[in-house]
Amino acid sequence: MTSNPAPPLTVALGDRSYAIVFGDGLQRSVAAQVRALARAGRRAVVVTDTRVARRQRAALQAMFGGAPRRAVPAGETSKSLAVFGRLLDFFAAEKLDRGGVVFAVGGGVVGDLAGFAAASYLRGIDYFQVPTTLLAMVDSSVGGKTGINLRAGKNLAGAFHQPRGVFVDTRLLRTLPRREFAAGMAEVIKTGLLGDAALFGELERQAVAPGDSRLAAVVRCCCEIKAAIVAADERELAPEGGRALLNLGHTFAHAIERVAGYGTYLHGEAVAIGLGAAADLSRRLGLIVERDAQRVRAVLAAHGLPVRLRRPLSAARLMAATAADKKARGGERRFVVLRGPGQAETRSGVPAALAEACFRAAGAK
Repeated sequence: MTSNPAPPLTVALGDRSYAIVFGDGLQRSVAAQVRALARAGRRAVVVTDTRVARRQRAALQAMFGGAPRRAVPAGETSKSLAVFGRLLDFFAAEKLDRGGVVFAVGGGVVGDLAGFAAASYLRGIDYFQVPTTLLAMVDSSVGGKTGINLRAGKNLAGAFHQPRGVFVDTRLLRTLPRREFAAGMAEVIKTGLLGDAALFGELERQAVAPGDSRLAAVVRCCCEIKAAIVAADERELAPEGGRALLNLGHTFAHAIERVAGYGTYLHGEAVAIGLGAAADLSRRLGLIVERDAQRVRAVLAAHGLPVRLRRPLSAARLMAATAADKKARGGERRFVVLRGPGQAETRSGVPAALAEACFRAAGAK
């Protein structure tokens, strides 16, 4: 039975605006969208990963029936040129034309990869996001950032390509492993830190766990904050602040993922370490006091997230990786820093020694 506990949320982008639909059981809504496309003569295909294909077999059948599907290997390593090319070949083999539609069903890897393939095929076809992880629901499925990783760094090839709609079905979280749920909470904590002190305070008072009655409201709150930021600065062109604020902790996190090897840490786990490092950097810059940095680390730990590297990584290699971060401008690293829970800003000109000290404090050598 379909249930809609919260009204849809609109990402306001003019003629490219779209709705984020929330519910606890949205299979019928997705199936209705697929049927409507078919009636309009538009062919739909599904991109998912092997883990979702196994765990959500019945849901996939209910939503998409016999629509062609391609399951990519689960994990960050699928965000590659090779898998990207195979998806384009899949679209061509299914004879998708410019009216073709892609449904991305999975976590952030699937959404980023399938979205970039949709952006590239025939110079751009429509796609919908059906996120199956908490991280994808609160962050990567919203905003139209698509992409893959290169050897030089994370998400260095991609496109801004907005979906035609997002279906956030919290029922899909019931089969999510606890480690992946925790990884998603890293992005929730990030959202509270950068723009909603009340949300951060709620997470600080009591950690959110799978099945928590607050979960649906927390997911919608994060989507609402991100939708507003994306509507104001879709392509991350604001000289300061803007969409770049969504990268709080990510300059550190992306470097960790690259140096450790993609897949060693879940993205949310790397983000958690990065949030701790960003709080440490903010303290070293005199923007917050040690008590605030401790609060950030305590909330992360309460949600089962790491605040230190599991094994030491080279501080020199981590610093080199930050130089390739896509937020860098004019060859200068940019970090997102905190002025307190709910208040963040971008900062250029951070001394390299300070950033390296934060890596070392997190367990680099």
